[in-house]
Amino acid sequence: MRFHSPQKLKTIADLIGSAFVGPEDFEVLGTNEIHMVKPGDIVFVNHPKYYDKALNSAATIILIDKEVACPEGKALLVSDDPFRDFNKINTHFTRIYNFTEELHDVEIGEGTKIHSSAVIGNNVKIGKNTLIFPNVVIGDRTEIGDNVIIQSNTVLGGDAFYYRKLNGNFDRLISVGNVIIENNVEIGNGCTIDRGVTDSTIIGEGSVLDNQIQIGHDTVIGKKCLIASQVGIAGCCIIGDEVTLWGQVGIASGNKIEAGSVLLGKTGVNRDLEKGTYIGMFAEDFKTYLKKEVKLRNLK
Repeated sequence: MRFHSPQKLKTIADLIGSAFVGPEDFEVLGTNEIHMVKPGDIVFVNHPKYYDKALNSAATIILIDKEVACPEGKALLVSDDPFRDFNKINTHFTRIYNFTEELHDVEIGEGTKIHSSAVIGNNVKIGKNTLIFPNVVIGDRTEIGDNVIIQSNTVLGGDAFYYRKLNGNFDRLISVGNVIIENNVEIGNGCTIDRGVTDSTIIGEGSVLDNQIQIGHDTVIGKKCLIASQVGIAGCCIIGDEVTLWGQVGIASGNKIEAGSVLLGKTGVNRDLEKGTYIGMFAEDFKTYLKKEVKLRNLK
């Protein structure tokens, strides 16, 4: 999430009541989670296991639960609860409506048709010649391009599935990102595309999604991808252009699929994949799988 205008380190520290390490006027441009950080971003870390990853990431401000040696050119915000304070910063700069107020700051392009039963949040942009079917829900800050089709009961911009365990209960990391649907995308019935935690979940131009597909927060789907029914993609995945995912493919969080790949039905992905055709619970190369099957069947 980028702030509307640059902030100073001391301003953010005062907002959350934290100590800080670095110049008072150190520039802060926004927040982001570890997979998506850029220079000027705040990233939070609350476990020593991940200190090095956060401190050595592209983020230049680290919201951390212990004062440590600060890398050159960076700054620290030292908090007793970085998770809580990350939420506090995000919701200070991005108001959360969750359909409780109908401000309807919506831009709709020429020739677009929206069924009367669709529900649209605030600060939404919809392009030209787009079709929105019955019972579609479009969350705050969603951006939809031209010539898009979104079929019935699909939800764009739901909350990210991102929690921590606190005092025996689940505590949500509040989602202040959005969903971007590029031009000429088709989305089937009953799909759910979560908004980014602090960035954008993106469906690339010309991609086609079947029914009942779940796409997690901050995932980026490339251009002209084809995704069949009941595919589940976790958060922060990168799917290259012209990738085909057949039915019931499951992809764990933070993985990358190279452009042009094909994942056959029920393939499971728990690592990055180079271009190829894959099958099986652990995404095995399809030709290797076939050779193995032939050998197994010829055993006597």
